[in-house]
Amino acid sequence: MRDRVVRLVVAGSAVLAAAAGTAGADTTTPMVTTAAAAPVPRVPPLPADMVDTGGGSQLITAVAAGTASTKGTLTWWDLRDGVWKAAGSAPARFGAAGLVEGAERTQSTWTTPTGLYDLPYAFGIKHAPKGTRMPYRAVTPDSYWCQDNASWSYNRWVEPLPDDCAASESEHLIRYRKPYAHALVIGFNYDEPEEERGAGIFLHVNGPGPTAGCVSVPLEAMRRLLAWADPDRGPHIAIGTKSGETAITSY
Repeated sequence: MRDRVVRLVVAGSAVLAAAAGTAGADTTTPMVTTAAAAPVPRVPPLPADMVDTGGGSQLITAVAAGTASTKGTLTWWDLRDGVWKAAGSAPARFGAAGLVEGAERTQSTWTTPTGLYDLPYAFGIKHAPKGTRMPYRAVTPDSYWCQDNASWSYNRWVEPLPDDCAASESEHLIRYRKPYAHALVIGFNYDEPEEERGAGIFLHVNGPGPTAGCVSVPLEAMRRLLAWADPDRGPHIAIGTKSGETAITSY
């Protein structure tokens, strides 16, 4: 009887040993080799691909997919140690009729002019955001932007409205409380205004939809822009499309 028990114990041990060996073989994790990830090509920042950035160390880019677009992206950039770096970004809106080459733009077409422009000054119905360094003009009940082609004040802020500028052909700025809460004047057709080219092109706060030719962004983005822009660093704005004749890189 004792011999039988011993034989059973030995036989059971052998079975367990065999099973253990089999289990170990089945559960061994196979060696997996992973191919090294391909290096991601370095894409230069947008301003580095542009023909001109205005000569300063701050730049705003407003880019649409194409000339028929009414939406796109606005990014503001700093040039530090010879390298452009994005300081912020926001969704942007353009004219209800899209974008058009700035040199060919005409008034009342609801198009946003493409090109590279300076930013003469800022204005707003609300107080300037904390940190604003750009010259900032407060809108009053007497503030107008003259868009009358027959006026000597064409494409200029006037206060009060001069006799030669028809109110019906001017913007009474205080009426646009949401869009003109804060704004930056875009220097399109500004230094030496040409009749019929267009007047009152601004970077301002979003209204209910596409603009009449301006560029607009959300309120918080506009406030951040005004706290960022430094007139001593020569900020400019470049408006264009991703490709084609109005590609932003061509300006």
